[in-house]
Amino acid sequence: MAELVQRYLDDLVAEYAGVSDGALADYIPELTQVDSSGFGLTLSSSDGFLYESGDARTEFTIQSISKPFTYALALDQVGEDAVDAKISVDDMTTTPKNPMINAGAIASVALVPAAGPDERFAKIRDFYSACAGRPLEFDEDVYRSEKATGSRNRAIAYMLDSFGVLADDPDEVLDVYFRQCSLRVTSADLARMGATLARGGVNPQTGRRVTSTRVVQRTLSVMVTCGMYNAAGDWVSAVGMPAKSGVGGGIVAVLPGQLGIGVYSPLLDARGNSVRGVLVCRSLSERLGLHFLTV
Repeated sequence: MAELVQRYLDDLVAEYAGVSDGALADYIPELTQVDSSGFGLTLSSSDGFLYESGDARTEFTIQSISKPFTYALALDQVGEDAVDAKISVDDMTTTPKNPMINAGAIASVALVPAAGPDERFAKIRDFYSACAGRPLEFDEDVYRSEKATGSRNRAIAYMLDSFGVLADDPDEVLDVYFRQCSLRVTSADLARMGATLARGGVNPQTGRRVTSTRVVQRTLSVMVTCGMYNAAGDWVSAVGMPAKSGVGGGIVAVLPGQLGIGVYSPLLDARGNSVRGVLVCRSLSERLGLHFLTV
């Protein structure tokens, strides 16, 4: 069985390796320096077994895939009521409505309790590392590039501060946000992080409970409804798994109770999603019947 799965993944990577559509993210200058041909695919089963193909151990920055995990950490640390008070679905408030967009993600960072920005980043980094099953490293060059070109995020942070959403200094909160986006992962890390969510908050490799099943349920709910930028509707229809993409070229997808999937390919479509990553996930879902609404 393991041989068949491995051969299937290798064939899938070979099938889409020639796809050259898309472009590297250029609004963060450092991201234009990566190898555009990079392509890695990893599946982690719910018992922690990994199937890897292509550049599965190539490191890249997590970028917006960080958003659901910081949201989960905030829920874990301060509870649903405190999070909902700042990231709300109430149309009468001025709070951001969605933790998967930048405004909501910055608010999520501010909700992680800490004595200062270094402690807050350490908590976030430790949480991601616990989900991945190994210590994640920080990319200083990407961080500096992102911080130097982050005027729009800076404006968002100050807008949130003006609405009373941020309890701490907006520059310090934003600095942590830039740092969390600059943590380095591989497609294998993403698959394990996905498998941790698939197992209800237990890392299948280490056996450690990282967070609660209730937190995972909330996190997967926002991933399935809005994790793929403006392509979320197409994704749910065609792929049908909670997922999150990032402009570093990664996608993490989760089949609850069964699988975590990690893909890396840095060429992005117009919506900011990995071109090859979307194609691979669509094929996996169609051919293996992974859509979460499949009976």
